[in-house]
Amino acid sequence: MSTYRDFTSRGSARATVLKTAGTRERRSHLTAPRVPTVGIDIGGTKVMAGVVDADGVILEKVRTETPDKSKSPKVVEDTICELVLDLSDRHDVHAVGIGAAGWVDADRSKVLFAPHLAWRNEPLRDALSARLAVPVLVDNDANTAAWAEWRFGAGRGEDHLVMITLGTGIGGAILEDGRVKRGKYGVAGEFGHMQVVPGGHRCPCGNRGCWEQYSSGNALVREARELAAADSPVAYGLIDRVGGNVHEITGPLITELAREGDAMCIELFQDIGQWLGVGIANLAAALDPSCFVIGGGVSAADDLLIGPAREAFRRHLTGRGYRPEARIVKAQLGPEAGMVGAADLARLVARRFRRTNRRRVERHERYERYAQAIRNSSTTRPTQEP
Repeated sequence: MSTYRDFTSRGSARATVLKTAGTRERRSHLTAPRVPTVGIDIGGTKVMAGVVDADGVILEKVRTETPDKSKSPKVVEDTICELVLDLSDRHDVHAVGIGAAGWVDADRSKVLFAPHLAWRNEPLRDALSARLAVPVLVDNDANTAAWAEWRFGAGRGEDHLVMITLGTGIGGAILEDGRVKRGKYGVAGEFGHMQVVPGGHRCPCGNRGCWEQYSSGNALVREARELAAADSPVAYGLIDRVGGNVHEITGPLITELAREGDAMCIELFQDIGQWLGVGIANLAAALDPSCFVIGGGVSAADDLLIGPAREAFRRHLTGRGYRPEARIVKAQLGPEAGMVGAADLARLVARRFRRTNRRRVERHERYERYAQAIRNSSTTRPTQEP
């Protein structure tokens, strides 16, 4: 896979790299080695891995289903390792970046909690680096997606950016002056679990009324299924499409029908979009960014979702009419954003490890030259005759 496997004494170096990488991200990405790295995006339904070059271009990608959350963490690790080793057969992999759908600690070593996986204080970085024998960086998947959009996508040129990812739930990330703001404990940006409706729908996180219960893929499908199960007249088009099987209603199907003009599906997106706009207005009051980038699978609905979100944002923005309004734009990198960002962040770690390993090689070569000089001098030294 890489010459990194030839060096085993690097535990302390890894700890130093990960502590310094976060505070130097903005400058470091300009001087990071232009080597291929693997990015992995782990979501509630899929694990996607890809080899990404220094310009954010995906050279190859593979994907598989996410193991059921009832299975042990090792099963997920096995899945990740299989994907990386598969890619390493065809590419020289120098580092691996993981974008995990969960809370990652400030050192980016443990997944503290993942609502859709069996990860609880899981030491993912160390477990994977020991098995893969290359540097591994772990971060929240929304952080990696935001980094990718800032580097290569819709957020280029923005100094204050907020990323909102709409998928199974809602993820989020904050970038200021080219740095990901992770917070004291590493869990900043979990916007999806802001409480917007006290006593509202139960959330997998354990609370009620979280934002993601009203503006996410799960919320969209839940509302559609409830209308179909109630045999609502407005849902007949959707019921006919799935042959009466409510469980076959999915987000992509609702999006397809909305684009075809189905009134109920359009209305569902308007509801989701309005909740999205309300949440964005709250975030603008707290963070005052210049740009909101909307990503994730649900964002594929384009203006069906983002149009209502912009309208609700303008209605609910504090000080509206007397302050600059942040732009609300769709992410450009699509579902690969988290993977691309994870790979690019991993290059920051790869640079330091390449430098450390090069110094080890140089020291070894100097020692060998010195030893060879000693041997040569001993063999050429004239012998004294008795």
